[in-house]
Formats: sequence, C-alpha cells, structure tokens
Amino acid sequence: MLAAPALAQSTGADVNSQATTETERDVTEVVRRNISSFRTLDWQGYFDNTRNGAILVDIDSRAVHYWSEDQSIYKLYPSSVPLTQELTRRGRTQVILKDPNPSWRPTPSMLERNPEWPPFIGPGPDNPLGTRSLHLSWQYYRIHGTHDTRKIGRRSSNGCVGLYNEHIEELYEMAKVGTQVLLI
Repeated sequence: MLAAPALAQSTGADVNSQATTETERDVTEVVRRNISSFRTLDWQGYFDNTRNGAILVDIDSRAVHYWSEDQSIYKLYPSSVPLTQELTRRGRTQVILKDPNPSWRPTPSMLERNPEWPPFIGPGPDNPLGTRSLHLSWQYYRIHGTHDTRKIGRRSSNGCVGLYNEHIEELYEMAKVGTQVLLI
C-alpha cells in the first residue's frame, strides 16, 4: 500500500532534509507559542451529526479539530498542510484504516518529481509518517504523525495532514474506522 507523507517537493533532497520544509522565518529564533490562538469551532456548521466521531481539517488555519460521537470530547491540534493548492484536496472523506506502525512509500507522482527518494521506509525514526497513520478513503491521503516537528504549522506536505506524534497517537486512540473527515 502506498502512502503520501508530509514531505515538501524538492530536487535532490533527502526525504527528511531541511529542503523539504517551507521556512517562513529563522527557526533558530525563539518565538513564544500559544496554542490557544487557534479558534475553536462548533461541529454543527460542518457535519450533520457526529456519528463515529468527526474530524475537521482546516487547511487555511493549519488546524485539525476532533469531536467524539457523544460530543463529550473536543480536541484541537496544530498541523502541517499540503505545500501547494495543486496538492491540496478538499471535501468529505472518512477514516478507512488505522495503521499503528506505518511504513512509507512515495506515490508515483512523488517519485516523478523526486526520483532520488527511496522506494520504501519502514516504521521508525526515519519514517515521514511518524508513529501512527489514519488512512482516508482518498488514495494516498493520510492524517499522520511526523518526527520532523518543524513541519507542523507550515505548508510542507505532498497532500497529507501531519500532526505531532503525541497528537496523532491521541487522535488515533479516539478515531475509528468510519470516522467522518472534512477538509476545508
């Protein structure tokens, strides 16, 4: 099975190099972060119900929202998003597979753009999918972790949505096969 990681397009770059992340500022500079600056949302504006839970991916704000089926749990996570509009898919899908130890293979279009990339990376610290992956019903699209924390909050993927590993591990435990997903 092929998976699309949170990797930027590059020429001649290793899949985990600095060239695979859009840098918007000097990352060595100390910047105070406040996760509360993300706007909380109500599920009603996006879903008819929360059957099986609901995940909303807001590409513009680079955030992932989760509501449990009984609405007792609401989570908000910062995320990485696709590098370009051409790589961005929007619309409704669902979780079709939960992968506890994802392996990564570049998609055919990734290999076309980056023929130097390896054909396979197994689970572990070099894997661009991080520690967990939620496969969506769209081929090659995933919500997954990343070991490269520089990617979170940036446009840095070939289509997938990346989370900090601790956040995908938490979301992985709450989401189910059948959880509805909307990318806006």
